[in-house]
Amino acid sequence: MNIEVWIRALKAARAGADVSQEALAATIRWSPSTVAAIETGRRRPTMEFAVAADQALATGGLLASLLKAADQERGPSWFVPWRRYEQQAVRLRAFEACLVPGLLQTEEYARAVVSTGGLHPPAVIEELVALRMERQQLLHREAPPHCVFLLDETAVRRPVGGPAVLDGQLARLLELAELPTVRLHVVPLAVGERAGLGGGFVLAELADSERVLYLENAARGHVVDDPETIGLIERKWDSLLGESLSTGASLDLVRKLKVTP
Repeated sequence: MNIEVWIRALKAARAGADVSQEALAATIRWSPSTVAAIETGRRRPTMEFAVAADQALATGGLLASLLKAADQERGPSWFVPWRRYEQQAVRLRAFEACLVPGLLQTEEYARAVVSTGGLHPPAVIEELVALRMERQQLLHREAPPHCVFLLDETAVRRPVGGPAVLDGQLARLLELAELPTVRLHVVPLAVGERAGLGGGFVLAELADSERVLYLENAARGHVVDDPETIGLIERKWDSLLGESLSTGASLDLVRKLKVTP
């Protein structure tokens, strides 16, 4: 469901209650210009706004429910299926060869990544960055998935966004590694050839033991549930994990690369 559906629902609820934009704004204590901007799609509604509108229009929580569904489908259409699996996962295993994984990125690092090459207009860049930051909330929720991240040493050395941005990113890695459900390993450059030279991937395990795989190429990502392909990637995972530094040694390396204390 996209945000246009939510806007139509808001307008229908307002019409059904015979409430004008101005009256709704006065009731929920938002400015009339903000309500107008939301109804014309110039401003995205917040959950606070949806809950207030639900109460004012007696919709029984409809607008909040629809907004939650719309938020879950933000981002590129091809990414929506994976985001659902990511949110449902009880265990995530991710390998990244060139960059810090999205779930671990700082806002500045993420903005540098999605801005590269001038492929997106500013509004799209900010939307993609916001979505990436929202996804990271799963690491801090009440029952977060158990996550293991394997990063090639290239990923923690590449100065994405410049030295200062990388330094902030390294600090974030050290911070997140303190979470009891997060483990971080670095695959050292000294390994040379390794099983992950073909690219990164994420393996997700769901509560019912179902396993799904996310693969991304230069154009888009896709979800794979083929047992043979998942089995191959799991063997690659085992090989990479065996070649990686211990958690302690990995974090020592990140500390050494970090410029500021």
